Amino acid sequence: MFKGDTRALAYAPILQGNRLAISFVTVAELYEWAAIKKWGERRLTQLEITLTSYLVIPIDIELCRIWGTIRAQQRAAGTTIASQDGWIAATALCHKLPLVTHNPSDFQNIANLDIRSIIIP
Repeated sequence: MFKGDTRALAYAPILQGNRLAISFVTVAELYEWAAIKKWGERRLTQLEITLTSYLVIPIDIELCRIWGTIRAQQRAAGTTIASQDGWIAATALCHKLPLVTHNPSDFQNIANLDIRSIIIP
């Protein structure tokens, strides 16, 4: 949503009225995006103001345990999951939150993960 992706509007019904939470790794990815795109101070300040409306879920031992389990299960199944996606999935599972994504295939075959996605033609 922050990047101005036109698909974001389709997710409004899922998100409205809910306290929104994001993983620490999502915040890190946003800062990576900002560095790649060479954002200035004004845009970085805007990002930081936007982040205050989200609950940023930090890392802890239980989250690490779940991440390790997800990665091991994916490997045992002969598939892989990107490290960052593993953290996002682990965050959702650890805190019993739905994972809202436009890339549900990144998270397939993860048991008990509640994925919310909208297919936009």
